[in-house]
Amino acid sequence: MKQNPPATPGKSDSGTSTLEGAVSRVVFSSAASSWTVLRLTLSDTKRTTITAVGPLYGVQPGESLRLSGNWEENRRFGRQFRVTSYLALQPSTLKGIERYLGSGLIPGIGPALAGRLVARFGLDTLEVVENDPSRLSEVEGIGPVRAEQIRLAWRQQQGLRDTLVFLQSQGMTTGQALRIHKQLGETAVAAVRANPYRLAEEVTGIGFKTADQIAAGLGITGDASQRVEAGILYALDRAAEAGHLYLPLPRLREDAGTLLALDGDGVPVRAAIDTLTGRGEIVIEPSTSRQTDAVYRSRLHATEAGVACRIEKLLASRSDSREIDIPKALAWLEENQHLELAPQQVEAVRCALDSKILIVTGGPGTGKTTLVRAIVQILAKARQRVLLAAPTGRAANRLSEATGAPAKTIHRLLEFDPRQMIFQRQGGRPLEADYVIVDEASMLDCSLAYHLLDAIPNGAKLVLVGDVDQLPSVGPGRVLADLIVSRRPAVVRLQTVFRQAAQSRIVTNAHRIRRGKMPDLEHPSRTTDFFFIERQEPEAILETILHLVTRRIPRSFGLDAHRDIQVLAPMRRGLIGTENLNIELQRLLNPPSGQDASPPGRLRGGDRVMQIRNNYELDVFNGDVGRVLPKAEKDEGLRVDFGRRTVDYEPAEIDELVLAYACSVHKSQGSEYPCVVVPIHTQHYMMLQRNLLYTAVTRGRKLVVVVGDPRALGLAVRNDRQLDRYSRLTERLAHPPASRPGG
Repeated sequence: MKQNPPATPGKSDSGTSTLEGAVSRVVFSSAASSWTVLRLTLSDTKRTTITAVGPLYGVQPGESLRLSGNWEENRRFGRQFRVTSYLALQPSTLKGIERYLGSGLIPGIGPALAGRLVARFGLDTLEVVENDPSRLSEVEGIGPVRAEQIRLAWRQQQGLRDTLVFLQSQGMTTGQALRIHKQLGETAVAAVRANPYRLAEEVTGIGFKTADQIAAGLGITGDASQRVEAGILYALDRAAEAGHLYLPLPRLREDAGTLLALDGDGVPVRAAIDTLTGRGEIVIEPSTSRQTDAVYRSRLHATEAGVACRIEKLLASRSDSREIDIPKALAWLEENQHLELAPQQVEAVRCALDSKILIVTGGPGTGKTTLVRAIVQILAKARQRVLLAAPTGRAANRLSEATGAPAKTIHRLLEFDPRQMIFQRQGGRPLEADYVIVDEASMLDCSLAYHLLDAIPNGAKLVLVGDVDQLPSVGPGRVLADLIVSRRPAVVRLQTVFRQAAQSRIVTNAHRIRRGKMPDLEHPSRTTDFFFIERQEPEAILETILHLVTRRIPRSFGLDAHRDIQVLAPMRRGLIGTENLNIELQRLLNPPSGQDASPPGRLRGGDRVMQIRNNYELDVFNGDVGRVLPKAEKDEGLRVDFGRRTVDYEPAEIDELVLAYACSVHKSQGSEYPCVVVPIHTQHYMMLQRNLLYTAVTRGRKLVVVVGDPRALGLAVRNDRQLDRYSRLTERLAHPPASRPGG
């Protein structure tokens, strides 16, 4: 059907139009966003071919579509039809059926076989494939086994299409729909209709709000028990994302009531809490002298109690390691390894050899790395079995380089099995070690800490090394800080900044920030490693950062913009938040080329990306950074080079990746970069905290550049009020295990 062009270039028609036609070519398709560009041959008398763009992921050449949307004039690509919704129709011509089946849609059917099928069955081909597949054996090259394979592949494809159409009609993205289909299979539609809140519990990346939107469309009432129970669990999960292990009961009722638009003290919320407690999905611990009743998700309650129990057992058990003559060991270290330790480091070595559990904390330049190397060398000389680990791959690599001994991520150390989702090293099969040394211990959340402690044999010793003044773990809990406050393990705080490190303004300014003093903002020479560039307005900050990253820093310091420079922002939103910074940096550092019509912010070959969730099947973890490799034209997934190896992502997994030219300070924990650029402005007011600024500055190894408003910098330095986390770990460690509530 013929459409009139827009009256004004750049603006859409006022009304919604409907087109029907057959897909002649898919120009571009992104599984992460469902954004697709295709050529459609209209079902009009002139067989006009037009360009259609929009959420059309999964459509195939030869497929017939009914599109709804508006015409628009794109300055780069000309006139095109922007699709808002579509309906897939069965191809109605012999050529269309042949192209549809031969497009690769059905494994086992290529262009040649599609041609033979159409030649045999004509316009009834799709009917035969769907309802009478035994007849496929009438075609040369298809036996009973292959016919059955084609039937199953067709059913799976149709099931996927039904799931996509249903879930997209409920307002979900293609990436979400693909994950749901992968998790729930062919029963996805029936399962969602029966209880949409299953999605929030069972499908990664689908939260309560998305499930609630579907539930409303399916007629589930606001006070339905399944909705209220799901809302309570979501409130606890959201608290865990903010770092809390539990919520006080009044706070939970308030949060759930706000989320559900119900009275938090009313019957539906109280009844749902009772039901969830009875089913064992939540645990309510009685109030203490200082706190009200605490409500935990059951798994978090078990891990917190488990951490306390394992700490107690390790401290109470006798060490199996042989006794080491400490003065003799220190003399050997100085004479043979040419390693002379400062008094605090000597004390730390003594504690490491004498104590069952030692925590070593200190800021940059205080000698934590030298200390760990000394301990490892002494233990190696004494023929002790030593295992080294860190929470992230980058931190483990640095630990290995610093000590000369192999180091692993904690997941690898504990032999995590992604198929069974279990750690194979645990209480029944502990690690074979006399000493376990863990670096970057401030990143340990409660769950990972539990699995680590569970795998350490009672006779072994544990050394935790980390900077407690940095941001706490991304996951729930504040394990390192709680252990230090409890005074149960031995603690050594390294405070002396060594002379060589003191020559770095990154180090000296980091310590000034830690002590609540403004960093030195003067630039005494061009060779300094810390710069502050004053800019008052967000627009000026953005412009300066783009110039620094793409031109000035690479030219002045010989650093690679793609590999060496990391922008760290306090927040996601806003002009100088990570989301907009990534779009702008991608535009300059990796613009689209050739026929690449992907919109800004979508992933393409050459982009720096970050994994934002643990994916145990792919062996990539939250915070891992890599680079997207070029892909084949018809490849719907992505291949990412993470340095140590390349990883292939299926379409349903791509939304686990985000652009990483800029990332949040929280996501940078455990990493170091040659150069860090940090925007700071009063619009980041809610996130301007001393430990956040301190963490950002200490991520830079060779160069740190802070760009922004001095007032915002002052606010961050003065604000030592860390967001409190609800945890009872310190309290558990203060009581004997037998009297510990719920422990």
